[in-house]
Amino acid sequence: MALLKRTLYLQALVWAVVGVALAALPRFLLVSVFGQGPLGDYAWARIVGLQAFTLALVMVLVAHRIEELWWWSWGFVIGTLGIALVVVLNASFGLREGSSPVMWWIFSAVTWGFALSLLWGLFRTGRERPIV
Repeated sequence: MALLKRTLYLQALVWAVVGVALAALPRFLLVSVFGQGPLGDYAWARIVGLQAFTLALVMVLVAHRIEELWWWSWGFVIGTLGIALVVVLNASFGLREGSSPVMWWIFSAVTWGFALSLLWGLFRTGRERPIV
């Protein structure tokens, strides 16, 4: 259960920091730092940043009550695996001409790492504390 709790806290920290940065400075972060092509409208990026921050808050809530709510982490696994899949497919096949793939491969590595850590934490916790 300790691994699951640590993973949730760490993932929450990463999502919170990235979310605030994306909500506050989307053009600078995406275009200047990571070499993505400019977007016509950055409101979508700001919304994603706010959603990432909100998700981080929910992860912290679950981590605080992990003894009772450990199985809620399956929701984070499903979301993280879905994001990881989209990121890999985008990095492999969906980049616009002139966009750097570096951000996408970093995002992929981090997301797959969180997904595997959550799965391993759930496996170990499920053996310690079955739902039934």
